[in-house]
Amino acid sequence: MSQTEKPGNQRQSAPPPLSRRTFTSGLLALPLAGSFSLQTAQASGPGPGGLADSKGDFDLSGICLNGASMHPVSRGAAQAMIRYVEQRAGRAPEPPVTLGANRDKALREFAGLCNADLDELAWVPTTTAGENLVVAGLGLPNSRQRVVSDEYHFEGSLYLYSELAKRGLDFHLVRARNQRIDLNDIERAITPGTRLVALTLVSNVYGFQHDLKAVCDIAHARGALVYADIIQAAGAGPLDLHASGVDFAACATYKWLMGDFGAAFLYARRDSQQYLQPSQWGYRSGSLITHFAQQSGEKLPLLESRPNEGLAGIVGVGTISHSARTALAHSLPYLRALGMEAIDNWRQPLLAMLQERMPAMGFTPLTPPESRAAIVAFAMKGAARQLQAPLEQAGIDVSVYENHLRISPSFFNDRDDIEQLLEVISRALAGKV
Repeated sequence: MSQTEKPGNQRQSAPPPLSRRTFTSGLLALPLAGSFSLQTAQASGPGPGGLADSKGDFDLSGICLNGASMHPVSRGAAQAMIRYVEQRAGRAPEPPVTLGANRDKALREFAGLCNADLDELAWVPTTTAGENLVVAGLGLPNSRQRVVSDEYHFEGSLYLYSELAKRGLDFHLVRARNQRIDLNDIERAITPGTRLVALTLVSNVYGFQHDLKAVCDIAHARGALVYADIIQAAGAGPLDLHASGVDFAACATYKWLMGDFGAAFLYARRDSQQYLQPSQWGYRSGSLITHFAQQSGEKLPLLESRPNEGLAGIVGVGTISHSARTALAHSLPYLRALGMEAIDNWRQPLLAMLQERMPAMGFTPLTPPESRAAIVAFAMKGAARQLQAPLEQAGIDVSVYENHLRISPSFFNDRDDIEQLLEVISRALAGKV
């Protein structure tokens, strides 16, 4: 069990699921850097084996209901990573791993998954690194500009702005009310001259989900830009960056995108890139032309540097994890084949089961019932003392904290997984385990 973190529209009914055999065979037969043409797999509701029988595509030793912590990679993605390690060890895996093709494919697939253009995306090592590049690019360090955030923003981000506040930044924090961040409170906080509104789209602690478009509309009307941490949203359900209006966004890939540590995506809307100044430079930023061996009579500069087009020319620096991008070259087409709306529709009945039955067992809901996020959290005094050992013994992976627990089912989970979780919790609270 991980303890590394703190914890509107009508949808059409989906067609019956593909069989797992049909779905998986199409994936495993696919060249790692090739095209992906598998028909989108969808399902009408939870049943045995997860969405499109996808549970069979994972080598799970127990019941994983903790995708918000570190989502398992599929068997196919794991095999791709193994081939990468074999190639790094000097062997000759079959098929060979093509690093450049994986990098480009993963970027294209993410662009399609979240509706962004390629020149609006760049590779960065972590979500926090991406946010720091935005903050530095906007000239916020050592300035007195105003930044508005809220208490559900990621704790590393709140540390960032708290430290900058010591250097003069006008940092305003919006407090939660009734497990929600009220839009009216955000609107009041965006006073004239506010430079940036920074938020986490889906709270990693309690699962509160912002109306990102509404926040952007309010901020833009007052001349402010918006940054969103989308790590708990990208790959977990529908996300349209263009439609949201968000200026900047970032997410690491080891959660719902099923990549790995050391690789993240940074997004900057094309019209908003003009506000960013480079704060770091490296060989991924652009190209370098040398004239060291000049012929007699030539008068050329020894060095000429030319930034790349788009966001990569502003924030690109060096190499990002190849193993992560190798996994993503498999995982992102897999997610797009399942379909973001299908994943969201599959998960909602599972979350509804938890929201309905956990309070009857003495838990206090911490996640607003209207949230469609992949996270639900519940408070109970002494949760870790009562539940951590029984859940571990039963092989059930959720995030357990001192006085609350966080449950985050994925598309491979089903009603049986939720029933087993509830049974273990019930027995533990009754003193029967």
